[in-house]
Amino acid sequence: MLFRFWVFPDCTFLDISNMRKIDLCVAAGISHASMAKLGKNENVTTDVLVKICTALQCDIGDIMEITDSSNN
Repeated sequence: MLFRFWVFPDCTFLDISNMRKIDLCVAAGISHASMAKLGKNENVTTDVLVKICTALQCDIGDIMEITDSSNN
């Protein structure tokens, strides 16, 4: 069974905090390339995810979910 990670399922945290993606890049200290990778569901390091969680003051489970990709 294959699983896929979805980061920012509905961009809920960005909506709640009135934060744009560029603002999150600055707050988290991540590159625009890392943010673009997230938007394309490409691989990023766990360090990037930790920086985002720290900036948003949330847990990893709040910004991503695991879904069964075999149901596509």
